Amino acid sequence: MSFSDKYILCPDYGHAFTFTAGEQEFYASKGFTNDPERCPRCLQSKKQQCTAVHIAAGIATAAGSNSVENTSQILNTYIGWGTWPMHVPI
Repeated sequence: MSFSDKYILCPDYGHAFTFTAGEQEFYASKGFTNDPERCPRCLQSKKQQCTAVHIAAGIATAAGSNSVENTSQILNTYIGWGTWPMHVPI
């Protein structure tokens, strides 16, 4: 199967990014059938945010807290964000 570069719009910010023929070949070799939806920058941002939330939840659980407020306070302290909840488009 021959592949050619595709231009895709990221749904988060509307950035156009290139899904190269080489990337498509790699995806196909791994059995992936869907094209990526997010640009690499937005995908990395989403992964970092999910990791931070999981870390905060783990810290809160280890501290014996199940409340969302305490988890949010720990998350703010851990990664130095401002007020919570933050609404960050992902």
